[in-house]
Amino acid sequence: MSDQNKEEMNIETQYQTMAEFLESNPPNQLVNISDLSYLDKYSRNMLFTPEIQLHCDHEKCNGIRFFRCISGKERDLNDKNFEFIFLTYLCSNCQNIQKTFSLAAKVNQNRKPEGECYKFGELPTYGPPVSPKLIKLIGPDRDEFLQGRTCENQGLGIGAFSYYRRVVEKQKNRIIGEIIKVSENIHAPDDQIKKLRAAIEETQFSNALKMAKDAIPESLLINGHNPLLLLHSALSEGIHALSDEQCLELAESIRIVLGELSERLSQALKDEAELKKALSVVMKKNVSK
Repeated sequence: MSDQNKEEMNIETQYQTMAEFLESNPPNQLVNISDLSYLDKYSRNMLFTPEIQLHCDHEKCNGIRFFRCISGKERDLNDKNFEFIFLTYLCSNCQNIQKTFSLAAKVNQNRKPEGECYKFGELPTYGPPVSPKLIKLIGPDRDEFLQGRTCENQGLGIGAFSYYRRVVEKQKNRIIGEIIKVSENIHAPDDQIKKLRAAIEETQFSNALKMAKDAIPESLLINGHNPLLLLHSALSEGIHALSDEQCLELAESIRIVLGELSERLSQALKDEAELKKALSVVMKKNVSK
């Protein structure tokens, strides 16, 4: 191969930093890393384990925090064979939550930082955390939903779509039941609440969503759209007529709509509870006068 061809290949190679790779790449990918290693005092290529930012779900954190490597970082790399490595990171804030990565790494050339890294997996599993409010909304099908989330994280569209559809269909009554709670709390018209109760009695999922479409409180609309109609539109697609990429796109949409609906349901019930508490305090003061 000529020097010119080699230079063209180098120009085309896309690199990530090690931090970007650990933070943002799903498993089962081989990625070119610009800072995979550094030279120690013995001129060995040592695995670079930078500080990274991940979501920490500990009650002290519940957000993006810095994580630092506490295990697996003392590994030297070579340009002949992949080294198989477990890295464990610990949240620097709560000092409680850990993240473990399973990797294979190899430098392109000795005494140079660039190399290749493959992520076999990570624990807890890759991807943004699922909101506790969404987990509460889907209730008994939590594990099945999380299986769908794992499929989505790994780019398995058909699997993710199938899991999400089963969860929504099985928990149809639970979702509509939460909508009824909000409707009752805001004193929605009786005919709207009757439609929602009738939708719970309807055994066919598609018909149930159609029956409830005009009875959704305005506070639950997502950018002016009925969340049940959005879910119905996504779930009505025939899975066998779609590509895996199309299924992945729909699965992501289903998860986002469900997540936003769970947030709005929770906020609506919280607002009503706070209002009742405020009224109770004011009325007690009036009575005591």
